[in-house]
Amino acid sequence: MNRLSLPDAEVYLRVNLPLGATPDALLARLTRETDWQSETITLWGKTYPQPRLIAWHGDPDARYTYSKKTYEPRPWTPLLLDLKVRLEAACDTPFNSVLLNYYRNERDSMGFHADDEPELGENPVIASLSLGAERVFIFKHKLDKEIKPVRVLLPSGSLLLMKSETQHFWKHGINKTARPCGPRINLTFREIKYNEQAKI
Repeated sequence: MNRLSLPDAEVYLRVNLPLGATPDALLARLTRETDWQSETITLWGKTYPQPRLIAWHGDPDARYTYSKKTYEPRPWTPLLLDLKVRLEAACDTPFNSVLLNYYRNERDSMGFHADDEPELGENPVIASLSLGAERVFIFKHKLDKEIKPVRVLLPSGSLLLMKSETQHFWKHGINKTARPCGPRINLTFREIKYNEQAKI
């Protein structure tokens, strides 16, 4: 794990994580086997399709609420369980859920946000596995506008780990690109805190 130079954050990047299969093979399986969902967002009173497809898997009680929607987890598949075990070993952290994002091409994106929902706990650990086309992951500091955005290229098979106070001080996202690119699947493993969630 190589630690990135971000103030007010603890972020690591590891490339070529052992995954038990090639990234391309995993991308093909997940594309084919996942029950992808198209969600909508509402901006200024108008509703639009989200510019990517998603799927939420995890333990039975690992419900997750973001963007004012609550997601009931689908069961773990054998492939997702295998990847979970590998990431838990790499990160030395337990996970009970995963959000999959399918970026079909250069027009799909992720708006800037922080993974700071109450059910993730005070200092969540987010392990993000990238498969497929390389995309630029952008960090923006929430408070200090003098800190320039930090851009991180995420190659296929790489692991980005965010922990400690990262979500308190930084937002992150992926922009659309002018250059055509192929599909990418991103898996963000996390731990839903049941006790925290029960207080909501």
